[in-house]
Amino acid sequence: MEETLIPKKCSALVIGGSAGSLDVLLEIFPALDKEINFPIIIVTHRKPGNDSLLTDLLQNRTQLKVKEVEEKEKILPGTVYIAPADYHLLLEHNKTFSLDYSEKVNYSRPSIDVTFQSAAEIFASELICILLSGSNNDGVEGLKAVNNFGGLVVIQNPNTAIMPYMPQQAVINIKKNVILDAFYMADFINKLAKR
Repeated sequence: MEETLIPKKCSALVIGGSAGSLDVLLEIFPALDKEINFPIIIVTHRKPGNDSLLTDLLQNRTQLKVKEVEEKEKILPGTVYIAPADYHLLLEHNKTFSLDYSEKVNYSRPSIDVTFQSAAEIFASELICILLSGSNNDGVEGLKAVNNFGGLVVIQNPNTAIMPYMPQQAVINIKKNVILDAFYMADFINKLAKR
């Protein structure tokens, strides 16, 4: 991948995924440097229930702090935030989180679109969003907002996705993007921290 595609500064990384994305997350996190100097925010479609399961799975695979988002919590660098099941996750201008129980978007709550869009408004050109495997088109509208605000769109190569529909829709609909195999994502994220 061309170095020119990597922004000079990353102030936030948001990763969205649905069916098949957990495998990619479990591949990425053991390889992440502990010196990551920006927040990583993860939005996945999951059923309400054992909310700590995803948090525990990722915490056991990384030296970074992993936690589920709490209402009005301040967004801090070097922390991995997990969107709670059954709430939309929004980012506020004062760099805090907001949880919302409004209607589902693309049959999903949390919706990847909602988080991508609100993050784009806050972090603009210093935002990077990664869309992983999934079986609907949640995330596409949010990635358009990321493009419009000058952020970087990264899409999992649909050929490496367990459920290729979601990344395929993003590739078709998002003009400016970087397509990465899952295998290269950890290295890509680590390079962001060195800029």
